[in-house]
Amino acid sequence: MPATVATATNYAEALSRLPAGALPETLAALWRTQAEAGAPMRDVADVLADTLRILVSLNADADVMAATLLDALVDVDQHAAEAKVEIPERLQALLEGQRAASRVWALHRDHGGGRNPEGMRRLLLALVRDLRVVPIVLARQLSRMRAAWRLPLEEQRALAQLTRDIHAPLANRLGIWQLKWELEDLAFRSLETETYLRIARLLDDNRSGRERYIEQAKRQLHEALVAQGITGAEIAGRPKHIFSIWKKMRKKDAPISELYDLRALRVLVDDVGDCYAVLGLVHALWLPVPSEFDDYIARPKSNGYRSLHTAVVGPDGKTLEVQIRTREMHAQAELGVAAHWRYKEGGAAGGAAMDKRIAWMRKLLEQAAEAAKEGEASPLDAMDSELVEDRVYALTPKGEVVDLQQGATVLDFAYQVHTMVGHRCRGAKVDGRIVQLNHQLRSGERVEILTGKTAEPRRDWLQASSGFLASNRSREKVRAWFNKLDRARNLQAGRELLDKDLRRMGLLQADLQPVLGKFNVDSIDDLLVLVALGDVGPNQVGRALLDLEKPAEEPALPASPAPAKTTAPAAGTVTVQGVDNLLAQVARCCQPLPGEAIVGYLTRARGVSVHRPDCASFLRLASKQPARVLPVEWGARSGGHEVAVRIEAVDRKWLLKDITTLVAQLGIHVLGLHADQARDGNGRVVLSVRVRVGDYGQLGLLLGRLEAMAGIESARRG
Repeated sequence: MPATVATATNYAEALSRLPAGALPETLAALWRTQAEAGAPMRDVADVLADTLRILVSLNADADVMAATLLDALVDVDQHAAEAKVEIPERLQALLEGQRAASRVWALHRDHGGGRNPEGMRRLLLALVRDLRVVPIVLARQLSRMRAAWRLPLEEQRALAQLTRDIHAPLANRLGIWQLKWELEDLAFRSLETETYLRIARLLDDNRSGRERYIEQAKRQLHEALVAQGITGAEIAGRPKHIFSIWKKMRKKDAPISELYDLRALRVLVDDVGDCYAVLGLVHALWLPVPSEFDDYIARPKSNGYRSLHTAVVGPDGKTLEVQIRTREMHAQAELGVAAHWRYKEGGAAGGAAMDKRIAWMRKLLEQAAEAAKEGEASPLDAMDSELVEDRVYALTPKGEVVDLQQGATVLDFAYQVHTMVGHRCRGAKVDGRIVQLNHQLRSGERVEILTGKTAEPRRDWLQASSGFLASNRSREKVRAWFNKLDRARNLQAGRELLDKDLRRMGLLQADLQPVLGKFNVDSIDDLLVLVALGDVGPNQVGRALLDLEKPAEEPALPASPAPAKTTAPAAGTVTVQGVDNLLAQVARCCQPLPGEAIVGYLTRARGVSVHRPDCASFLRLASKQPARVLPVEWGARSGGHEVAVRIEAVDRKWLLKDITTLVAQLGIHVLGLHADQARDGNGRVVLSVRVRVGDYGQLGLLLGRLEAMAGIESARRG
């Protein structure tokens, strides 16, 4: 949200809402001074005060309240530094979390309200560091939505879209229903104003009748509970939110009059046993509606929500929804993460639920890191749509949660666990019963995959009409398996890959038969299959072919007398960098071996003496005459291979500069260069470059880098 410059609005009320001792006096005085001086604030005073009121209702602690107030002051760190006032470390993490959330809002705005997985990742990282940031960002957004009527229409819609895309789904995922409902309704009112008003009018038309009906049902249920000895239960009419009504109307394609839960009761009891006792009493009192019962106590929702939901035919034959839960479940449903603080001292149940939610978020991030290492798509890539749309959370036999997309099957579950589990899948059990492989999973179901000893996926799994796989990722794993089995396709792909690389190297017409033994294959077709599957790289084949040409390219050296003992021929040859035909010999003092780090020293009569860098004799000589030190390296006697490279490119500014810079970066010597304009008149140029390369690998690297350069159409051996 853009910062709003404070006017004469009084911020003293907002500061007064902080618990005593939440802020050091010096920091509180600084904030008060800056606010009264009209320093830029993120929100006007009444929005800030409303945010703090919401946090109080969420039972937020003093640090959360203090961090919310501090973050309202733009550039609070700068102001504190100028005033030499230190912000406590306990508040720094909360402030950093809010700044991370602000970057998410900016990303959302910059992308025109589009989905932004990277933004969600930043938000998640902030939340994982300190989950107390969640109620702050949600409470602030709710306060801004309540005051959005003051903004221009365009800003209202942008704020509502941000709320719909991020805040409301986040509140839903973390189970903070108290905020989720209002965020959804306010966003819906701004984005779908006509639809919102139409549904609101339909509700208002029957409001008085529904209220009388709810009171009648409450009296009947209360009398039945007292008669059964169930005391202390709270019965209340549950308000229905317009956005949820609209979603159900769309989902069921039904008018508002046919919805079961427009008239609803909520019953709060002391323990789980009473929940089921009340459920039995409700079903005895009124006729239950088939298929409209959900037990979220036995199988909680993915966000930790627990309750019993049932629909019955109530008084006068009208449908009535009844929700039954304990008071602790109700607090968890309304407050979500914030409920942990309320029940922290009351027992371990709330803490365990919170720990499980934190573990889920951490697991999601760990899966993203592992996917990045393996080159697979990150689960965070779909995080935004995951928050907007429903997900399916199935359980392994060990109770581990597997996150799947809506409509996922048991076969998708198998491939999500491990690729080979999917390939070997023969059947599955869901909650102890055998099901077909195209069985669609629901959240809370426990899945056991039955596997065979060998991997035998079926081709019909890839057919969308069969319904075996809903995940594209699972389909790709099956396709990868069959690609390995399809020899004809692999032969074609291998031929294309190899021809492309050999064409660049001028080896397209080379005979592959002599190099088959190097790769342990019996035929050219087998070699092509290995190339297609990535077991052998095209550059490896090209290098092997080039090695066969070397004896023919290099003329036989004339016979020469046996070298003197001081030359140490067994030690390998040495190349003096940048100098040709200069005598080099291995020093007898340190006797460096091929592969060791070496350095040269130019003598007066014996050429270049080659030493190890730590040789005492060399260090003494170098200290006296450092100008005689030369760089040397182990290499071929010829000092490399000369080769011509032909480059066809679009004639552009800095083309030659870019080419020579690349050649220099690769440590390749340029022996000659010639350029001609192409005769086709299309602004193309042909460059012939003579270079000296150490081996095939260096040449291949050069050609590959050249072809990747802007404007260059081809680069190959001339």
